[in-house]
Amino acid sequence: MNGYNPQNPMIVQGDMSILLETTGPLYVEARDALARFAELEKSPDYIHTYRITALSLWNAAAAGMSPDEIKHVLTHYAKYPVPESVITWMQDRISRYGRLKLIKENGRLILVGPDKPTMVQIQKYRNVKPLLKEQIDPLRFLIDDNNRGPLKQALIKVEFPVEDLAGYTDGAPLDVELVDNMRSGRKFGLRNYQSDAAEIFYAAGGVKGGSGVLVLPCGAGKTVIGIASMSRVKQRTLILTTNITALRQWKSEILDKTTLKDEDVGEYSGEIKEIRPVTITTYQLMTYRKSKTDEFVHMDLFNAENWGLIIYDEVHMLPAPVFRSVANIQARRRLGLTATLVREDGLEDDVFSLIGPKKFDVPWKSLESDGWIAKANCIEVRVPLPQAMKMEYATADQRDQFRMASENPLKIAVVERLIKQHNDDNILIIGQYITQLEMLSAEFKAPIITGKTPNKERQEIYDAFKKKKYKVIIVSKVANFAIDLPDANVAIQVSGTFGSRQEEAQRLGRVLRPKGEGIENIAHFYSLTTKDTNEQEFANKRQRFLAEQGYNYRIEFEEVSKEAEQRAVELWEQINAIRAARAEEENDEDPAVVKELATK
Repeated sequence: MNGYNPQNPMIVQGDMSILLETTGPLYVEARDALARFAELEKSPDYIHTYRITALSLWNAAAAGMSPDEIKHVLTHYAKYPVPESVITWMQDRISRYGRLKLIKENGRLILVGPDKPTMVQIQKYRNVKPLLKEQIDPLRFLIDDNNRGPLKQALIKVEFPVEDLAGYTDGAPLDVELVDNMRSGRKFGLRNYQSDAAEIFYAAGGVKGGSGVLVLPCGAGKTVIGIASMSRVKQRTLILTTNITALRQWKSEILDKTTLKDEDVGEYSGEIKEIRPVTITTYQLMTYRKSKTDEFVHMDLFNAENWGLIIYDEVHMLPAPVFRSVANIQARRRLGLTATLVREDGLEDDVFSLIGPKKFDVPWKSLESDGWIAKANCIEVRVPLPQAMKMEYATADQRDQFRMASENPLKIAVVERLIKQHNDDNILIIGQYITQLEMLSAEFKAPIITGKTPNKERQEIYDAFKKKKYKVIIVSKVANFAIDLPDANVAIQVSGTFGSRQEEAQRLGRVLRPKGEGIENIAHFYSLTTKDTNEQEFANKRQRFLAEQGYNYRIEFEEVSKEAEQRAVELWEQINAIRAARAEEENDEDPAVVKELATK
């Protein structure tokens, strides 16, 4: 094992945390190697903190990384000798993946273990024992087919992640091929990484494939990878998306890039209820029910057709009620697509056990260097709180403080400056609080899209933006996901959801798609935060995932005039008056609109 090496950037500690210095020449390659099996926890300017977890190791193992490779990364980049306890713990935890396997034998589902002590041990767990139907011999248990998902969920909670090799039930066949030329006449072909991702998922149709999560940046073509996977599986497909806009973009992409016809692809939404060989729906609709005590109205869609493939778009957004349905359909092929496996609810292990482990992950910076996504210039602009608001802020509770900082009226002056600075660019202004966004809309005479905007009007605004009729549009959190705006090259985030790392990644992704001809392939992402408030602290948490991907925020401090201060006080009074008059909700809730439509 190596001794002291001052050039190396990594300090491995006995509590499974790793400190990574960001200033040395080996930082980038060490970061990329570390990201394959560790999670970023903190990302201040000069030293980032990573942590090795059992789940991060199991995902690495499922993606083909061996304990020896992980040990090599740790020892190769370590400044000091790596504690033996870390190596031992890592080797023990990673070896747990696949120690238990699910197989099919003569039509029966069987759990197979490595040795008798392991099989005795798992029977002692209260939530595992009832799922073991019958012991066939010391190393094998018969499992009821209906308990395939629940057993995997129960075992991962006690650190025995199952490798599921039981295979899949074939769905109804679907004749689907990728086209050489899209409807526009332009040629179509998969990029190398898109083809690789689809092949890894399908695994030639064998039991090693057919379930899992593919992790790629926003703008890298996750929809195309899903379509490529459909062309390999060639069976009827159910697709779950985040919202109606994403649903219709999936349908458009499928019709544009495959041999399927319009009558083959159905929309299952609050407005239309079509069940076709390929059916696309939303998470919100699937979790709709008339009251908290009623059954979920549309959950039967999982069994409405003989599906051979179920695709979960933005799988990190999978609602908890859907997990129960996923647990019951483990014999169907399942593909998860996402830009980040981060879940703010901590249910990453349920994604692992029910959708499948991470099978493919490509670093954002790699795709940026190859030109497949735009280069990103990330800037955090710290704005002072108006002097007249400081006492009100100091005496408010934490949640009200966050909202005051988020809606800081001095941000409007910053937005004005940035619009003038980028007067030739296509700008998205993104935020959480509707009153703030409406004031920005009125100030800059820009159209606004919120959860209450009818779908037809939303699409008209998006289309007009693409055609450059609008240079600036304002969007609430409903635009965090799956919005295809390839020519948007500037995003100004005026407010966000506390410390949501996934939201920060998705919002940057809105401007990462490669630009059209004549547009520089550079994206500008501005995050406006109020200086010396808890919003600034939450912003640091939101930026953590992007730091892991290699994006660094440059910090700018905004100076404001006395006139801007005076006007900010007037605007703050207006914001409070508007909110009091209509008792506005805390933020924009798109699901409410979908649920309203679902009752029709």
